Amino acid sequence: MARIKGGVGAKKRHNRVLKLAKGYKGARSKQYRVAKQSVMRALATSYAGRKERKRQFRRLWIARINAAARINGLSYSKFMYGLKLANVDLNRKMLSEMAISDPEGFAKLVDVAKSKLA
Repeated sequence: MARIKGGVGAKKRHNRVLKLAKGYKGARSKQYRVAKQSVMRALATSYAGRKERKRQFRRLWIARINAAARINGLSYSKFMYGLKLANVDLNRKMLSEMAISDPEGFAKLVDVAKSKLA
C-alpha cells in the first residue's frame, strides 16, 4: 500500500493559522511557527476577555446604582436588601438604566426599599 503524505492537510492548517494572524507585525503574520503561538495566545486572551467584559459591566451597573441610591439617601447594599425584602426582581442592568433615564421611578424604588427596611 502506498504511503500518503500530509502535505495538503498541513498546507490547509498552516493557511488557517496564517489567516487568523493577518494584521500581526513581522514574523507573527508570515511564519507559521511564530504565528501559531501568537494566534493561540490571542484566542486564549479573547476568551478570557469575553468573561472579563461581563464582570466589568456588573461593576459599572453597581457603581451607577450606588451613586443614584446615595443621592436618594440609601447605600447600595441597603437598597438591594430592601428590594429583596420587597420582592422586587429587577436585575442590575435595568436598575442602572432606570437610575440614568428615569430618576423619578428610581426614587420610588428607593422609597419601596426604605419602607421595607424600616
